[in-house]
Amino acid sequence: MDFALSDDQRALQQAAADFARAELAPHAAEWDATAHFPVEVIRRAGEAGFLAIYVDEARGGLGLSRLDAALIFEQLAQGCVSTTAYLTIHNMATWMIANWGSEALRERWIERLASGELLASYCLTEPGAGSDAASLSTRAVRDGGDYCLTGSKMFISGAGATDVLVVMARTGAADSGAAGISTFLVPADSAGIEYGKNEEKMGWKSQPTRLVSFDAVRVPAGNRLGEEGEGFKLAMKGLDGGRLNIASCSLGAAQQALTLSRDYLHERRQFGRELATFQALQFKFADMASELLSARLMVRHAAWQLDRGDPQAPAHCAMAKRLATDIGFQVCNDALQLHGGYGYIREYPLERLVRDTRVHQILEGTNEIMRLIAARRLFEPGVVELLQ
Repeated sequence: MDFALSDDQRALQQAAADFARAELAPHAAEWDATAHFPVEVIRRAGEAGFLAIYVDEARGGLGLSRLDAALIFEQLAQGCVSTTAYLTIHNMATWMIANWGSEALRERWIERLASGELLASYCLTEPGAGSDAASLSTRAVRDGGDYCLTGSKMFISGAGATDVLVVMARTGAADSGAAGISTFLVPADSAGIEYGKNEEKMGWKSQPTRLVSFDAVRVPAGNRLGEEGEGFKLAMKGLDGGRLNIASCSLGAAQQALTLSRDYLHERRQFGRELATFQALQFKFADMASELLSARLMVRHAAWQLDRGDPQAPAHCAMAKRLATDIGFQVCNDALQLHGGYGYIREYPLERLVRDTRVHQILEGTNEIMRLIAARRLFEPGVVELLQ
């Protein structure tokens, strides 16, 4: 059992770290303060290959693994958590189009999505269907060669500033549940689409979040991803990786908080001594590092399982997401506490790390739902034994 990263993976880490230092970190505080969506920087991320990381090379991406993606996103998040989180969403939407779109759709959209010329949003959550996503009510009714799409989506990252919407809508009867949902690629400027106000959020301020309304929006049948009725399955497959991606953003934030705390504990003196010499603070710092390492190992193991198609991967992705986002937030919060009053002011990045990581415990499936997914799988015969 070899836990070492390969030379190629180390190179990917370094490339992502270099991009984070040059393009993200110097501007993260300003983007947060002004709620600026840094489209030009996101496009430069596309030039670096970070917008289609695990899309197959034959379909216009880098063709890397989910483990590779986790390594990249962890490094990028140390520059700006909020912007990196949007990159993960764009990657998820682009991968879904590349995997389940027709050849014509891939030829039209993937290269431009991979380069950053176009940006994508993922549209699953509705005002009345959050954790119970299978109860969504947005409808897509077949009308000749088109579908007519009506309904609304809530809390959509990038909405109003992106070019492509990957939309889950009901094509079956109202009571058809998950089996009656299909997925569509919808151009974001289609007639009948309206965008709500940019929500004023606690964190994630460098990316817009809006309500998207569809009023008899006509979508060509050829824009459906996969078969009719497969949409919920595709959405969940997207979220397996999406959960690891957002977990990796939490790891990156926590790593940054840990690094800042180490430096601060060496620099700050009280009672004539470095804070780093106080045993109580040493114990706290050791606990933070230990928790972070445990979460990182679990995320990488779940990514390895997803890469190899392990049937237990969805449950492990859920468990890893729950653990990493809980620990990531806690490490950032503990780091703020270690900084005392300095951690609470905006001159230091700790308060932004706390605000940005808090939402990770909610999105891509709340952590309560992650526990439910894990528990359902764990109660199946023989599954607990497989944890050994």
